[in-house]
Amino acid sequence: MAERQPGDYGYEDTSLKAMGGEPGVRTLVDLFYDEMERLPEARTIREMHPSDLSISRDKLAAFLTGWLGGPKRYRERWGPIRIPPAHAHLKIGASERDAWLLCMQRAVDQMPVADDFRAYFMREIAVPANRAMTRP
Repeated sequence: MAERQPGDYGYEDTSLKAMGGEPGVRTLVDLFYDEMERLPEARTIREMHPSDLSISRDKLAAFLTGWLGGPKRYRERWGPIRIPPAHAHLKIGASERDAWLLCMQRAVDQMPVADDFRAYFMREIAVPANRAMTRP
């Protein structure tokens, strides 16, 4: 794969800007958790979360901000991100991962972002989603 260049998604904070900055990330996260609350396919993953989603929303927004090339908000508040150990206590297989990605797809589909960025984002977000899996 060629090295990313200025203007490419994934280069510095280009992806964060494409998402609408930190306010855009927060909107995405709120839409994501709204979908998780709403979708029957997401019932199992919703049950893995606390009843009050405030901290979950904050953690996902902080993670995504840094992951999209912005400030490392997660590290600032909670330390280094360790996706596999953070999810080790949960039973996450392909169906749970797919439900999570469905919620994310439905959330990003509601965002005012470019179609090519939407496709890029969903392709790339599958990487940490796969890393969160704890069972085949």
